[in-house]
Amino acid sequence: MVELADTPDLGSGAARRKSSSLFIRTNLIVNKKSKKMKFEEIKSKGLNKKYKVTIAAADFAAAVDKKLEDVSKDIKMPGFRAGHAPKNLIAQKYRPSVLGEVLDDMVRDAANNVISENKLRPALTPDIKLEKFEDGKDIEFEMDMDVLPEIKLGDFSKISLTKNTAKVPAEEVEKAVKYMAESRRETVKVEEDRAAKKGDVAVIDFVGSIDGVEFEGGKGNAYPLELGSNSFIPGYEDQLIGHKAGETVEVKTTFPKEYHAKDLAGKEAVFVTTIKELRTYKKAEVNDELAKAMGAKDVADMKAKIEARIAEDYEQASRMKLKRDLLDALDKEYNFEVPQKLVDAEYAAIEKQYQNAKAQNRLDAEDKNRDEKDILAEYKDIALRRVKLGLLLSEIGADAKLTLTADDINKAMMAEAKRYPGQEQMVLSYYMKNKEAIENLRAPAFEEKIVDYVLGKAKIENNEVSVEELYDFSAETDKTAKKPAKAKTTKAKKSA
Repeated sequence: MVELADTPDLGSGAARRKSSSLFIRTNLIVNKKSKKMKFEEIKSKGLNKKYKVTIAAADFAAAVDKKLEDVSKDIKMPGFRAGHAPKNLIAQKYRPSVLGEVLDDMVRDAANNVISENKLRPALTPDIKLEKFEDGKDIEFEMDMDVLPEIKLGDFSKISLTKNTAKVPAEEVEKAVKYMAESRRETVKVEEDRAAKKGDVAVIDFVGSIDGVEFEGGKGNAYPLELGSNSFIPGYEDQLIGHKAGETVEVKTTFPKEYHAKDLAGKEAVFVTTIKELRTYKKAEVNDELAKAMGAKDVADMKAKIEARIAEDYEQASRMKLKRDLLDALDKEYNFEVPQKLVDAEYAAIEKQYQNAKAQNRLDAEDKNRDEKDILAEYKDIALRRVKLGLLLSEIGADAKLTLTADDINKAMMAEAKRYPGQEQMVLSYYMKNKEAIENLRAPAFEEKIVDYVLGKAKIENNEVSVEELYDFSAETDKTAKKPAKAKTTKAKKSA
């Protein structure tokens, strides 16, 4: 399915931000209560509320006159000093433009008064529909909104969870050391007169064509290609094996049907390839020189750092499962109605990303063979779960009076940086220079803080398992959570 995010996220942060932004605006606006402003509830079904609001014509006229008076202080008209032009001339010229501005202000204030007097908590900005607006007559409009549900929080200490842990096997450290050594291997030129074999590095020039016409991106010079690495189109490397340096080979191959460049997918191509040189890898050595190149003092220090890094990965996997189990427990424990408009907005965002991934041929193989109706039905369940858990976590955070601190943001930045080994400083520099990127960390960082708060009250039992068991927790999640996403797979399931 579609990749939605790189880290687990309920996806409800946007919804929370939308609703909270309305509250902020409401608090900032000075409520101009009018005895002549009337409203009546014309619909109340579940969390959906609808009101008819009437603003008295006299109130509107007074507000327009006040606005014109304010405007006139800075207006310069021919023959008059600034602020001394006759009111009738000011009204004749500026009243039409003032009407719209005053109307917006009064409708907004009236809507906020309805929200305040009824002690409503809108899930999103209310929909306003102007029913009647004629100069000199009462103004009538309808406001439609979904409100947030009342959530009664229970005793989190009654939640029992199991946290899987795993020790880092010595062979995993040795495997990582070997990989690091091999990744830094150097090659030497093959001096003997022999044919290329699997494992050699062939330095090649190549020109690709389809039906005799060269295509964009099909040309390369002095390209080092490890034979047997399968880094080129299937069948390409095999056709170079058995040829010597200096030979030119016409490599005939077919692009995969699911190739990322659609204009090449499934087409037969010919690559005129010249082997300029053969090289072979030197034996990888694990020594203090390698350790220092990797930022360690010696081999022992390098192994200790590798073990610590693997342990961090294990802890992240353990945390991911523990968090998912907690969300499953909360989802099962709490039942309340959720605002349908929030669910619709969440589903629309997921469905849009799914369609984009589909258009870009980035769906999982398993989903390419599934009925789209089934996939979208699953996304509707995910959207509902996301919104429900997002509202619940938001309520927990508010009840516990949790706030996001600078340390929390720094911790989130460090966590992001660790996801890019060797590029940590570059990632941190990006965040330090990009305020918008930091803002994007706030919602997931606050979510993690709330989860930590609940986990701190729950009963958690540690359970040591194998590494395979630590990462294999797909079968234990519910329908909307499924297995952890692979690269370019459904992060929606993972997020849920």
